Amino acid sequence: MKRLVAVLLVLMAVVTTAFAAPVNIDFWHSMTGKNAEYVQIICDRFNASQKNYTVTPVFKGSYSDSMNAGIAAFRAKQPPAIVQVYEVGTATMMAAQGAVKPVYQLMKEAGQKFDPKIYIPTITSYYSTSKGEMLSLPFNSSTSVMYYNKDAFRKAGLDPEKPPVTWPQFFEMAKKLKASGMEGGFSTNWISWIQLENFAAWHNIPFGTKSNGFAGLDTELVFNSPLVVKHFETIYELSKDKVFIYGGRENKANPLFSSGQVGMHFESIGGYANFKNTCKFDFGVARLPYYEGAGLPQNSIIGGASLWVFNGRPKQEYKGVAEFFSFLSTPEIQALWHQNTGYLPITMAAYELTKSQGFYDKNPGPEVAIKQLLNKAPTANSMGIRFGNFNVIREIEDQTWEDILAGKISVKDGLDRMVREGNVKLREFERLYK
Repeated sequence: MKRLVAVLLVLMAVVTTAFAAPVNIDFWHSMTGKNAEYVQIICDRFNASQKNYTVTPVFKGSYSDSMNAGIAAFRAKQPPAIVQVYEVGTATMMAAQGAVKPVYQLMKEAGQKFDPKIYIPTITSYYSTSKGEMLSLPFNSSTSVMYYNKDAFRKAGLDPEKPPVTWPQFFEMAKKLKASGMEGGFSTNWISWIQLENFAAWHNIPFGTKSNGFAGLDTELVFNSPLVVKHFETIYELSKDKVFIYGGRENKANPLFSSGQVGMHFESIGGYANFKNTCKFDFGVARLPYYEGAGLPQNSIIGGASLWVFNGRPKQEYKGVAEFFSFLSTPEIQALWHQNTGYLPITMAAYELTKSQGFYDKNPGPEVAIKQLLNKAPTANSMGIRFGNFNVIREIEDQTWEDILAGKISVKDGLDRMVREGNVKLREFERLYK
């Protein structure tokens, strides 16, 4: 009888387990439009691939909204398992001691096979310690590139298959585009991310001390170097004759290019799909220009966001998160995400798979961005940027750039002010989290 009861109890346990509801995992994100559709598609595919877990994507507003909501939820002891945080918030998440479970630790505890070497180093370095320990999983990664109007090049007598390689070449072509009847020669989005942060990395010069903030909170901004001053003085002078046209902060300058007002434009490769839908002309994608020098150019750095895991969730959820991260990292899923959103694949295997599928034959732009990231092994100046209060620092830079264009302050004094006021914000962050 006792043996029969024991057998029945075992059978009941098996039946109960078989019919137990899958563990739910909340995934807070900031993706909209087509990108949000593919977040849902990827989560649905993971949920269908196994029966133990259900990942539920939840839109939480802008990047800033998502990060702030996640931190507030953690303080209320009700955090989501996963939250998407933009690269500007990396230092803040790192400094929130006890709030996050590093990805390398998560994968080890869950017994998941995890090899950081499969990921593209210039992407993962942004979200890793100086020892190479991955803190968050890169998700929607991008880098800045140059878009150019091939039809406008033809009209201006320029070769549409030979975009400018150096900045002097670029500025001369911009003048010719303007002279051909265009409203302006060029424009740029994200003045800080593209013309300061990526500019410094591409030229292998420091944006800040301490490996651009990777080696400690006691870092300082130092990007007001002679090369950067020269670069911004040139852009400012060209703005007087509208060879350069300022379109606003963040990505507000996109319409200047898509409407055909300017012939060249700097934007994230993440804007590629949007331009394919909106541009009524033939356009190309090229690497960022550079000023000639030994060993140049270096490599560009990324933008976008990564996935952070909060502490304070049940153990069984973490096993599911680890399985989901392994699923996200597979070549097939990364290729799906890359090819349908424009964001970069985070592994070399996904890049090679996409190449073998012939995707770049019809869509060469995204591969330009990948090759730019992989141009050289990252250095202390080009593996990324990690500063506290970075969103505020970028606002200081935007405002000062607008003051320069308005003639309220010289280029040299403006860059000095960006650095000086930015360093005040760095010291505030250091005092708060040291």
